[in-house]
Amino acid sequence: MYVRRWPLILALLFMVWLPGAVLPAAAQSSSEFQFTSGQQVYDAACAACHARDGRGQPQSTVGFELPLPDFADCNFASREPDGDWGAITHEGGPARGFSEIMPAYGDALSGDEIQMAIDYIRGFCGDPAWPAGDLNLPRALVTEKAFPEDEAVLTTTIDAEGSGAFRNQLVYEKRFGARNQIELAVPFRFQKPEEGSWNGGIGDVALGFKRTLFHSKGTGSIFSLAGEAILPTGDDGRGLGKGVTVFEPFAAFGQILPSDSFLQFQSGIELPTHSDDAAKEVFWRAVAGKSIAQGRGFGRTWTPMVELLGAKELEDGAKADWDLLPEMQVTLSTRQHIMLNVGVRFPLSNRGPRATQVLFYILWDWFDGGLRDGW
Repeated sequence: MYVRRWPLILALLFMVWLPGAVLPAAAQSSSEFQFTSGQQVYDAACAACHARDGRGQPQSTVGFELPLPDFADCNFASREPDGDWGAITHEGGPARGFSEIMPAYGDALSGDEIQMAIDYIRGFCGDPAWPAGDLNLPRALVTEKAFPEDEAVLTTTIDAEGSGAFRNQLVYEKRFGARNQIELAVPFRFQKPEEGSWNGGIGDVALGFKRTLFHSKGTGSIFSLAGEAILPTGDDGRGLGKGVTVFEPFAAFGQILPSDSFLQFQSGIELPTHSDDAAKEVFWRAVAGKSIAQGRGFGRTWTPMVELLGAKELEDGAKADWDLLPEMQVTLSTRQHIMLNVGVRFPLSNRGPRATQVLFYILWDWFDGGLRDGW
C-alpha cells in the first residue's frame, strides 16, 4: 500500500516545488523581470503538466492518475469565464472544488501574468465558432439568456395573494455543437380555486431550440434566435394549459458591461395554432445585474438583478401588462455549478387580476459536475 502511495506523494511534492523551481527566480520579482507573452508564462509554469500543446502530459510523466484537462477541446475549454480559470490559477484546484494537485500560483505570478497565460490557453481551441465563457451571463428568473448551455433548472412560482397557487417548471437544456441548444420544459401546477379543494397536474410541455448567430468577446455581445413549440398536454378545463399548440419564436441578446455588470434582453411572440382558443401575444423582457464575488473575487458569487417584463395580447382593447422583478442569485457550491435565485414579481399595471408572486429556482450546471461534486 505504501509503495503505491509514493508516486502520488512525489507528484504532490513536485507540484509544490514547481512554482519556485520552474519559474525563473526573476519571475517572482516583477521589478527585475516580467514575462512579455502568455506563451512564456505557460511554458514556464504550466507546460510541465499540461504539455506544450495543452493536451496534458501522460501519466508516466506527471506521476499521478488524475486525468489532466485537454485545453484544445473546445467543448471543454470555451465554456467557463476567465474568472473561473483565474480563481483556480491564483488559489489552486480547491478554489473551485477540484483536486489539490493543481497548485496555487498567486504568489509566484502577478495578476497580469496569469491573465496572459489564460489568454494563451484559450488559443488552444482554434475554432472561433464557440462562444467565450465570459458571455455566459447569469440566468435570470424569467428572461432567457442567449448563451447555449447544459443546465437543469427547477423554478417555483408562488402567488402571494388570492386563494393560493404555486407552479413548478423543470427545464432541461442540452447543448450540442458550438452554437446550438435543445430544451425540454415540463410545468406542473397546484392550485386552490375560490370554491373547491386543492388540485394539480402537468401543464403544457414545451420543446425548444436555440442557435447563437453572433458572439464577440471583444465587444462583450452575444445574440441568439430560438423557438419553442408548447404542446397542449395540460388540462385546460382545470386551468393547467391553453388547450392549443402555441409556437413561440424569440430573440435573446446579452451585453457585458464594465465592473462585472451586464444587460440581457429577450423579445418574441406567442402564435397559437387556433387563434379562437388563445390570443396571440407579444412579450419583451430586460434584465440588468452585477456579479459580486467574495474572497478577493475568487469565492461565492452574489448577483443582484432587476427584470422589467412586458406582455400584450394582440387583440382590440387589450392593455399591456408590466411587471418588475428584483432578484438575487447566489452560487451555492464551491465549483459554482449549483445556484439559487430568489425574487419577487410585482405587477405595475392591471394589478387587480394579477397577484404579486414569489419566485425561486435551483440551477444545476450539470456539465461541470454532479450534484454532490465540488462542494
